[in-house]
Amino acid sequence: MSGVPASSNALEQRIVAQLDQFRRDGVYKSFNYLESPQAPRVRMEGRGQVIILSSNNYLGLSDDPVVMAAGKAGIDDFGAGTASVRFICGTFTIHRDLEAACARLVGTAAALSFVSCWNANEALPATVLTDRDIVLSDQLNHASIIDAMRLAKAIAKCETGVFKHGDYADLDAKLAAASDRQVKLVVSDGVFSMEGSIVNLPALLDVCRKHGALLWLDDSHATGVLGQRGRGTAEHFGLHGQVDIITSTLGKALGGAAGGFVAGSSALCDYLMQRARPQLFTNALPATVAASALAAIEVLETEPERVTMLRENTHYFRQGLLSLGFRPLPGDTPIVPVILGETAAAIRMSELLLEEGVFVTGFGFPVVPQGQARVRCQISAGHTREDLDQALAAFSRVGRRLELI
Repeated sequence: MSGVPASSNALEQRIVAQLDQFRRDGVYKSFNYLESPQAPRVRMEGRGQVIILSSNNYLGLSDDPVVMAAGKAGIDDFGAGTASVRFICGTFTIHRDLEAACARLVGTAAALSFVSCWNANEALPATVLTDRDIVLSDQLNHASIIDAMRLAKAIAKCETGVFKHGDYADLDAKLAAASDRQVKLVVSDGVFSMEGSIVNLPALLDVCRKHGALLWLDDSHATGVLGQRGRGTAEHFGLHGQVDIITSTLGKALGGAAGGFVAGSSALCDYLMQRARPQLFTNALPATVAASALAAIEVLETEPERVTMLRENTHYFRQGLLSLGFRPLPGDTPIVPVILGETAAAIRMSELLLEEGVFVTGFGFPVVPQGQARVRCQISAGHTREDLDQALAAFSRVGRRLELI
């Protein structure tokens, strides 16, 4: 049976035209291929050694020998893949050990791992809510939460809503209007990834408690980063163990491999195991990933000085940008965005920095709002002062070339 040639079907014509427009607008994104482990300095295909300022490898654990050795041992002990979903024959002892460590880290009774935090976020509201409930989301929450809200509305038929970013008076009013809802669930990022800002957790918790609402915190950019021991946003505010539900990732500070988890009560995690479609119909997290993530948590627990070094490096780099005349968004996290305005400008600056041997990604619409394009710097505990000084020198040269400073 012959099909319609790709070049003449309507879908192909539409997307080719859109791709061409992306190129004309200067917003087309290309992959850069690394030839070495994720680290503060890497080998990039066609460019040699570059300094990475775009990685989520906040604690420098991606190429840590202990973490890497644990992943290799995971293959030796459990094989390359699970070849099954969890409830059939895809559950290994390393999954239980990892989930216990995740719960211990974030201060909950239990945790359940998923192949990504995106999957964990999708699973949660669509599985546990019903048409008697409501879920309210901060306006700047991650795209995975936005999609999770849509899925919950479509599948669970629950009511959904959005409150203005960080506006807890708006949230208070929306919760008051939802007094007839059986379950009221509020969701927020712990650290908003494009801004690097931290949620006002005490204020958010106060509003939730006032209305008997449950708080769900996505701590993906805070786990391993915030708090004296890297236990996340709750520890940062002295509220460790007081958040009802936490989702987070194993793919950023915790070794940067893959995977995510939901942490909460034992009953919640058990129910997700019984009913969450992304859990029931997806192969379990590979044991090698689970083993390296577990090792990363154990390194964090025994080496909290990594968190201190991350904080010191972030302060040093932020002050360096300010002294050059740049105006990064204020904040206390290792996400340091420099706003440039238009997407093409952010991409151009990213390209010029890469020519200088510094890899910083430019972000524009639709990842961030129109007119708020930026280069987003991300600092690691693994960066040396030499790395940061070299990066700042590149920012100085490129900034002057583009007449930004």
